[in-house]
Amino acid sequence: MPGEKDLIVDVQKDKVSVALMEEHRLVEFNEESCDRKSCSVGDVFLGRVKKLLPSLNAAFVDIGDEKEAFVHYLDLGVNFFAFDEFQKREKTVEKDGHIENILTVGQPLIVQISKEPISTKGARLTCEISLAGRNIVLLPFADKVSVSQKIKSRQEKRRLELLVKNILPKNYGAIIRTAAEGKSASILDNELMTLVEKWENSWKKIAKDKNVKLLFTECSKVTALLRDLLDESFTNVYVADPSEFEELRDYIKLIAPGMEKIVKHYDGKQPIFDHFEVTRQIKSSFGKIVPIRQGAYLVIEHTEALHVVDVNSGTRAKNKEQEQNTFDINCNAAEEIARQMRLRDMGGIVIVDFIDMATSEHRNALYKKMQELMAEDRARHNILPLTKFGLMQITRQRVRPATEINTSEVCPLCNGTGHITSSIVIDEAIERKLSTIISSRPEKKWVLKVGPLLGAYLKRGKGLFNTGSILSKWQRKYGCSIVLEESSQFTVLQYEFYDGAGKRLDS
Repeated sequence: MPGEKDLIVDVQKDKVSVALMEEHRLVEFNEESCDRKSCSVGDVFLGRVKKLLPSLNAAFVDIGDEKEAFVHYLDLGVNFFAFDEFQKREKTVEKDGHIENILTVGQPLIVQISKEPISTKGARLTCEISLAGRNIVLLPFADKVSVSQKIKSRQEKRRLELLVKNILPKNYGAIIRTAAEGKSASILDNELMTLVEKWENSWKKIAKDKNVKLLFTECSKVTALLRDLLDESFTNVYVADPSEFEELRDYIKLIAPGMEKIVKHYDGKQPIFDHFEVTRQIKSSFGKIVPIRQGAYLVIEHTEALHVVDVNSGTRAKNKEQEQNTFDINCNAAEEIARQMRLRDMGGIVIVDFIDMATSEHRNALYKKMQELMAEDRARHNILPLTKFGLMQITRQRVRPATEINTSEVCPLCNGTGHITSSIVIDEAIERKLSTIISSRPEKKWVLKVGPLLGAYLKRGKGLFNTGSILSKWQRKYGCSIVLEESSQFTVLQYEFYDGAGKRLDS
């Protein structure tokens, strides 16, 4: 199905992983820790001014993170003084003022994360708080209502503007998003009241004490993706966790009534990422070398200042027309580079070294193709034409660290030494561990997790006197039940035992 979009959600004890698939290809991948110790874009804190920096016209703010956050004078916002009394005031912040005239050390501040900590830098803050919904962005203490430029109909713009102005409480502003086009007054009113309630509930926390604390988090990465991307092209949202399934279904029912049926509970035996081939695509997409097509490949390097992408033709067979062959490789590379920037969430400066092309027509065509491929990217970006050396410079909005996943593995059997026990006796090693577990525990049902190759060997290999598979031989010998689970995340000879409650057994 052309344009098919699937969202795969994997909920684990310590993190939630989200994969966005377009036509079964992985295009976005996010992981969110469940401990909430790190700050994310959109989180709102009650912070405290730690240090003033008059030379930078900025200040360091303590928000409870390891690194002190940073707020610039221009990010205080014109309505900064309105927070003092929780009401609209005539006094506003001047554009060319000085931060030492506004802030003092130890002063409490209500701030929102606009850029996550990156490398040695702390989070970037803003005092212009915004609460994003599906159709409306609420702006506390602002006095304006603006409408998305992507809504072309003047009549619809006017309708939405008048409607929102009539239902907005006093001392609030709003931005009407593109998704609001055609929406009824009841839908917009319900969403607006939900956002207002969320904001005003945070003041109850401030009333209790003035200590540094998280007031509220905007939303999880799963709901943020659905809020910003959900449309008719979404076909399925697959979730294995029952509680997350119910939560997402209720959320979609709230923001897009009638579409909640696309949320489906996955209850297969394989891990959800293995079933939908997300794990395989992660392994092939996040390495230093990324294959393209017909032998060509990319080499991606990340430095402190920028990302560098080198395009290589590899072993691709050359056709008679060398120039056309080079252009084809570069076009294929451009498709993968556009995908990689979304997938890894590359930010800042990206330098791409394409294979040199002789004709200006091909260089211009490649530049236009890259613009078309990047048009679907939600992050703000700018693309410059190719230089005479074949380099393309791309700048892309950076609000969080680039996603980096180490796809190499240290062998759990040799611990990187390169020497392991002979694979021919792996079944004996597993049986010894099984015997130890059974002798020390009363249970009779176990789960054995292995890699696919070892799983095939245990199921199909013959035991002593050809009495069946190795697995069935163990079950008869020890009078127990062993459920075999295969995971592509396991290395060739890796295995782990679990009890019926899912607890890993180390002995």
